[in-house]
Amino acid sequence: MKVQQGDIVSPQGHLQRQAMLLRMEYLFEKEEFQRQTEAMGVMRKVKRGMAWFPVQTGRSYYNSLNQLVLEITRSADTDIEHGFEFSRPVCFFRQNSDGTLSYYNFTATVSYADEQRMVVAMPGAGAIADVQGAEMLGVQLYFDETSYQAMFEALNAVSNAKGNRLASLRDLMLGRQKAQFRDLYPVRLPWLNPSQESAVNKVLSARDVAIVHGPPGTGKTTTLVEAIFETLHREPQVLVCAQSNTAVDWISEKLVDRGVSVLRIGNPSRVDDKMLSFTYERRFEAHPSYPELWAIRKEMRQLRSQARKRSYSERESMRSRLSRLKGRAEELEISINADLFNSAHVVASTLVSSNHRLLYGRKFGTLFIDEAAQALEAACWIAIRKADRVVLAGDHQQLPPTIKCFEAEKAGLGRTLMQHLAETHAEAVTLLDTQYRMSKPIMKFSSEWFYGGMLKAAPEVEWRGILDMDAPISWIDTSGLDYKEQFVGESFGRINKPEAELLLSKLMEYIRLIGPQRVLDERIDFGIISPYKAQVQYLRSCIKRSQELKRFRHLLTAHTVDGFQGQERDVIFISLVRANDSGQIGFLSDLRRMNVAMTRARMKLVIIGEAETLSRHPFYRKLIEYIVDSNSRYNDITK
Repeated sequence: MKVQQGDIVSPQGHLQRQAMLLRMEYLFEKEEFQRQTEAMGVMRKVKRGMAWFPVQTGRSYYNSLNQLVLEITRSADTDIEHGFEFSRPVCFFRQNSDGTLSYYNFTATVSYADEQRMVVAMPGAGAIADVQGAEMLGVQLYFDETSYQAMFEALNAVSNAKGNRLASLRDLMLGRQKAQFRDLYPVRLPWLNPSQESAVNKVLSARDVAIVHGPPGTGKTTTLVEAIFETLHREPQVLVCAQSNTAVDWISEKLVDRGVSVLRIGNPSRVDDKMLSFTYERRFEAHPSYPELWAIRKEMRQLRSQARKRSYSERESMRSRLSRLKGRAEELEISINADLFNSAHVVASTLVSSNHRLLYGRKFGTLFIDEAAQALEAACWIAIRKADRVVLAGDHQQLPPTIKCFEAEKAGLGRTLMQHLAETHAEAVTLLDTQYRMSKPIMKFSSEWFYGGMLKAAPEVEWRGILDMDAPISWIDTSGLDYKEQFVGESFGRINKPEAELLLSKLMEYIRLIGPQRVLDERIDFGIISPYKAQVQYLRSCIKRSQELKRFRHLLTAHTVDGFQGQERDVIFISLVRANDSGQIGFLSDLRRMNVAMTRARMKLVIIGEAETLSRHPFYRKLIEYIVDSNSRYNDITK
């Protein structure tokens, strides 16, 4: 199916087009999942983060949501990034003696996952009995039908809305009518800079929609937290969403630090007492009525298990008892839920999880969507259905949504609602223009290329550095070194082992120039970034084997660009990998990813790549020219 991108004549037409493109992505991903399940070896699945193998099963129990869950642990390859997170469906398999895989005929749902441990909600005791004690057991991600269904339903509901607030928001956001603002006396927030204060006031005065455009290091989260805090002076409760669990965790934690009561729907991406303390499940368990509810549920399970062994008259008596217990359990659940939601100022969830049964029928005055530029438009509409007005925060010059169908992406599925609004409703946008992360030379190229030169460095970071007369940004050119990339398969991408080894050699050289003891004493931290998973995994394995780097490992982080979103380090090394005779650079031509990679560094940025290959693209040619020009004043110690 070929789709041409063109002008949309109506909001409904736009939404129908979104549904068509989403259908293309859905069918492509489903077919790809089936193909990978059938054709891909188990170790390739593990390396791509799609599977854990082998795993050991642990205890099973009923959680506070009355779900039967099973604990699973893995001991191998714990440094490989994986895609298991709350609400994702999974399936189990076992490896046969001939290496083939046999899949169990049920699916389960992730309740929680970290690097080594996963808790999975199982469909029943029989499923647990099937996998407990099984040898050569594995678990892999299953096709996520539920998320797609929620997005299709949202697009349909928004398209069909008539005569209500949702219809008004749809027509304004997807049409050309200007966003409206109330005349309010500005709130003075002296601890914020002028652009941040302006953004908060625009949020407070917005009748329909406001956008906080936060380039790297400009304090978007700080501004958003302040806007939520001020909104709560005017509204009893707001809904806060983001595309990923990690982003929801981050904003939730900052709100809790600000003294805001948060109720987190879904489990956090990391477990500690602080993060767990505001989750729905932990709050539910801590409620004074929960022990009674737990005892009732336990008795109900016991009665059901005993009923099969009893006479007809005894079963009738049990059914009567079960009916009374069920009624009381429902009363307690309703009462506990009412208390939890009534006491929360902020309800926080991912966009897809805003469709959770706990939020059925709930409406909010304001919806805040963080990292909105990483979310598919359809996912945003899931949450927008619950709100009277919408605030989007993010940066459409950084990471885009992940789309697997090239045709759908080319036709416009990757164009987010935030990007659309920023282009069509400029009156709703506030650009945060002062960044507090990077020295000016590191910031300047990104500011000019992506933000029209409007970013400025705060005085306290403008000229900071680690070493005197050290170029803040350096390019190490591998041209002429015969460092050629290798293809390692589809989305896993490319690898350039000599370039990775050179990077680590230059990293160690830089540590020696700073002084190893100073690095340790001052805890100078280093980020190592590559756009390709294979390169990252090779870098990690080299770091593990290196005796010279051993004492600095706690200060080193190697990740893909996506894995570094929202993070920063004193020093960043980037391995671009691509080196070929044809000048092909693949998805390095998505410059938003490069923007993210370059803007993680506080004081030193080192980029390693083959200029002969990369400079055929105007962005990289300009970048190299900028680095050469800006370094004319320095004795660049990485040469």
